[in-house]
Amino acid sequence: MKLTGIIAISGKPGLYTVVAQGKSNVIVQSIETGRKMPAFATDRISALEDISIYTIEGDELLSKVYQAMYDKLNGEAALSHKDDINELKSFFAEVLPDFDEDRVHNSDIKKVFQWYNLLQKAGLLKAASELVAEEE
Repeated sequence: MKLTGIIAISGKPGLYTVVAQGKSNVIVQSIETGRKMPAFATDRISALEDISIYTIEGDELLSKVYQAMYDKLNGEAALSHKDDINELKSFFAEVLPDFDEDRVHNSDIKKVFQWYNLLQKAGLLKAASELVAEEE
């Protein structure tokens, strides 16, 4: 699963792609609405490819978690982030059985599901075999 170029901005809903760079900001485009806006150096920007989930043994990259979710769901949408947290945790434990329940908060799990569904709806999630075929 490739999450290159996709970012989250703290305090702003949704996910974004970087489309241009200025002196003191970057221009981002919402994946959901397509609307462009500036993101400044004071905004807390996180690249999805750098985000990882705490596990008992260490960390697991978000891309690997999304690949496991994609495979389990056969590319379909996941549960809504608004569903019961116990259902979300149960499914999350199926795709990442050794996640650290003390350090991975309910809000983190909800965000994982919310972002997965945004990416899935936008057609940005692909199976590992599709990525290999694209690279060749």
